[in-house]
Amino acid sequence: MAKNTPLILELARNTAEISPSDWQACAGDDNPFLSHAFLLALENSNCLSEENGWLTCHGVVKNSDGDIVGILPGFIKHHSMGEYVFDQNWAQAYEAAGGHYYPKYLSAIPFTPVGTKKLLINKNLAENDAEQVRDKLLEAPKDIIKKLGLSSFHATFLKENEAKLFEGNGYLIRNDAQYHWQNNGYKSFEEFLDTLTSRKRKTIKRERYLALNGGDEPLTIDIVTGAEITEAHWDHFYNFYLSTSMNKWGRPYLTREFFSELGKTMAEKIVLIFAKRSENIIAGALNFLGDNTLYGRNWGASEHHPFLHFEVCYYQAIEFAIKHGLKTVEAGAQGEHKIARGYVPKKTYSAHYFQAQSFHDAVGKFLNDEKQTIEHYIKNASELTPFKK
Repeated sequence: MAKNTPLILELARNTAEISPSDWQACAGDDNPFLSHAFLLALENSNCLSEENGWLTCHGVVKNSDGDIVGILPGFIKHHSMGEYVFDQNWAQAYEAAGGHYYPKYLSAIPFTPVGTKKLLINKNLAENDAEQVRDKLLEAPKDIIKKLGLSSFHATFLKENEAKLFEGNGYLIRNDAQYHWQNNGYKSFEEFLDTLTSRKRKTIKRERYLALNGGDEPLTIDIVTGAEITEAHWDHFYNFYLSTSMNKWGRPYLTREFFSELGKTMAEKIVLIFAKRSENIIAGALNFLGDNTLYGRNWGASEHHPFLHFEVCYYQAIEFAIKHGLKTVEAGAQGEHKIARGYVPKKTYSAHYFQAQSFHDAVGKFLNDEKQTIEHYIKNASELTPFKK
């Protein structure tokens, strides 16, 4: 691709408009949530639709030959649900000033607070060509919201390097924190425990014992992956998911069909961790497998057992990561209780751009103040980790 070759920006209103090979050539294979199969499963199962306020609108960059050289995953949103980066106060302020905040443009993985790259560039391009595509993708959101008459653009759960690129191109950067477990070459769960203070080590051992042995009948753990996963497993898990969703948010985002789609197209990336009483499955957690990371996503239970959530979602995930040589466990959004269990605070990034310059500037001032608060929180939270000093 010659220098300054014209690049064309088009909009794909369905992931199926882009071939899996073209998508994966740009997205890579390291993150399961960024895969063509995951996004297509959301669309095919009606999790993303005009009815529920998620309209697919990927920015697609092509060269003069019509080849796809870059992709910006994107959605037109009519609300701010299912994003985990909360901007409802901005929406209220925007509309109080006489504007229409919705619809807005969002680059994110729906219902998934996991850091992924957003500037997807074809891996076969030479370095200079890749830079041209990157620059085109960075300008694409501004072009899209102007063309479609949208209020703003938001890219959530960015990687740090991309956050810097967005910031250098006039976007506002927002920070928050998540909790991740880091594998420092542990050979066993016991070796991990040995890095903790005596009091924390005893607490975790006690929690693990009571989680499985605190009731009238001992519980067992069953880990199911790949071709072992059946529709019966998904039936159990979906019931757990519904229970948790109704208790937390009042409505489930994901349909039963979505999980069947995962089983058909991404089973090798799925790790289901179940707790059983005799042969009855009473709790479960859904995890996704990346190249170096285990991503914990959803959990639920049909019975209450003290500490069972910690066992199924956190401690079993750590054991799985150690056994399979994974570097990180990401256990989703929020949850300061994760710190005491060896998960450490990590900064997250999002990028924002508003067509109304006065509102853009006002949000920028707010984010500067908020950023200091987040920095202070991460510093203090890092001092509360259970590791030996």
